[in-house]
Amino acid sequence: MCGITGIFDTRGTAPVPHPLLHRMNDSQRHRGPDEGSLHIEPGLGLGHRRLSIIDIASGQQPLFNEDGSVVVVFNGEIYNYQALMTELQAAGHQFRTRSDTEVIVHAWEEWGEACVQRFRGMFAFGLWDRNRQTFFLARDRLGVKPMHYAVLDNGLLLFGSELKSLLGHGGLRRDIDPLAVEDYFALGYVPEPRTIFKQARKLPGGHTLTWRRGEAAPRPQPYWDLHFTLDNPISAEAAAEELVVRLRESVRLRMIAEVPLGAFLSGGVDSSAVVQAMAGLSDGPVNTCAIAFDDPAFNESEFAQQVADRYATRHRVETVGSDDFGLLDTLSRLYDEPYADPSAIPTYRVCQMARRHVTVALSGDGGDETFGGYRRYRMHLMEERMRATLPASVRRPVFGLLGRLYPKADWAPRMLRAKTTFEGMSRDPVEAYFHSMSQIRSPLRQRLYSAKFRQELGGYSALEVFRRHAAKAGTDDPLALVQYIDAHTYLVDDINTKVDRASMAHSLEVREPLMDHELVQWAASLPSALKLQGSNGKAVLKRAMEPHLPHDVLYRPKMGFSVPLARWLRGPLRARTRSALLEGPLLDGGWLDAGAVRTLVDDFEAGRYDHSTPLWNLLMFDAFLRNVMGEQRQAVAA
Repeated sequence: MCGITGIFDTRGTAPVPHPLLHRMNDSQRHRGPDEGSLHIEPGLGLGHRRLSIIDIASGQQPLFNEDGSVVVVFNGEIYNYQALMTELQAAGHQFRTRSDTEVIVHAWEEWGEACVQRFRGMFAFGLWDRNRQTFFLARDRLGVKPMHYAVLDNGLLLFGSELKSLLGHGGLRRDIDPLAVEDYFALGYVPEPRTIFKQARKLPGGHTLTWRRGEAAPRPQPYWDLHFTLDNPISAEAAAEELVVRLRESVRLRMIAEVPLGAFLSGGVDSSAVVQAMAGLSDGPVNTCAIAFDDPAFNESEFAQQVADRYATRHRVETVGSDDFGLLDTLSRLYDEPYADPSAIPTYRVCQMARRHVTVALSGDGGDETFGGYRRYRMHLMEERMRATLPASVRRPVFGLLGRLYPKADWAPRMLRAKTTFEGMSRDPVEAYFHSMSQIRSPLRQRLYSAKFRQELGGYSALEVFRRHAAKAGTDDPLALVQYIDAHTYLVDDINTKVDRASMAHSLEVREPLMDHELVQWAASLPSALKLQGSNGKAVLKRAMEPHLPHDVLYRPKMGFSVPLARWLRGPLRARTRSALLEGPLLDGGWLDAGAVRTLVDDFEAGRYDHSTPLWNLLMFDAFLRNVMGEQRQAVAA
């Protein structure tokens, strides 16, 4: 696991200043504290920060082919590199190292742009082929590892693992993209390919970018996508048995390392499934790490302990205080753009704790998206069945009116909170799912936005992000459709972003067996009825794990990995929230209407509505403005 960055002159051979490239590279020192190296030639500069995992002695980067004409900087792991190395050696390629990085340069020589289709792993890399005068960027299929890039007005292409490396160049315009602001306020993150800055982009997962010097700017090209065929005729019992085998293989590949290795163990189904597979593949006890919360409503540590006891792991637990909100500014600087998932706080803490004991940790991320585990999936399917009973011509006016008239009853028992259900019934499936996923829902966003910002958006809505992906899903199965949308939005831009930044802040490599693309594609071939059965999500995974995990771990209510937002915002963060939202850069930016924001704050503090999620969203945007944009303004002034 590493940090990569670089500069490519797409038009000529302008010199790359060493101090400039060093500054860009060093901005990501946390991603790779072991070594930092640069390669500079006319019109090209590549930087690499190394966290040594495989071939510690000789796997330094930038890494070259035999004659030095191909060079790569790489972040991630190619898990099938040993098989590829054997195949490439048989084709006549000479290897100087035992690293997965060297496989990339020889695979490029052998297969060109199609090399990425041979890689099984998580990866992002930049490669320069001097003979072909071609620069190549690539990102893994599910977007586990990040890749940002920007093309400056002078034709320079900047790229890097994190936006901060691009900002370190100094030539990137820091104009905020109004469409990205709308996306963020709706979803709590900026979905790819956008970033918060107009000039910078994210390379989408499963895409490459090939640029031959002197040619016009190319578009990113897809090389893989998830296809929900749902046509596997396998029985439930056989599917469970095959899942055990596939999970074991995925875990085995991710246990290759020359450094201490362990796993996160939350006490949920996914991380527990990974740990039981690791235990069966390990000669000694597995290192497991968990955090406990001093608030029982968020504490799953007793279930993690059950799994640890069953498999005699070397289990370590640390308790996090329920008022652990001091990371707010740290997180805003870490993510480089607005990011509002509050579970980033406990994720940061568990990575911090794990790094004291291991360098590589396996996680259970991706299980909910792959096997249908979220409660929102069940609610969506329930609404879909209800929507199917009435034509849209009836549903939209009737339930739209009920949704507008029915009060928002956050204080009431769940069964009486019908406003969201009525609103969902009035919408089509994609719009309804977008509504359920929104942190600040459309009616509230419209009230909060200033007239100037609404005009600037020109009618754009973040709903278009979901519609764009839904149009490519190739399925009208209700569960598969929202799983596909999640795989291209929430999974890559929320979950993967959260884990990458939190782990890399502590120089910890996290590997996700449940996001192995072969496993994910196999799961997409299973009928949805094997994944979601009534109220039982992840049914096939749970059935597969019944011989291996305690019943309480498999079938207890899902708890999640969250924090007590409402208590924080009404208590110790009350003063900061009022100050941040009612004065300063958030209102100065012109996006929001001051009176509407004040009403939002007052209603929340008075207990009339639980606006904790929208308020946290706004608070994290303010933190970005102060800690990222503010630092950039100071740097320019200096």
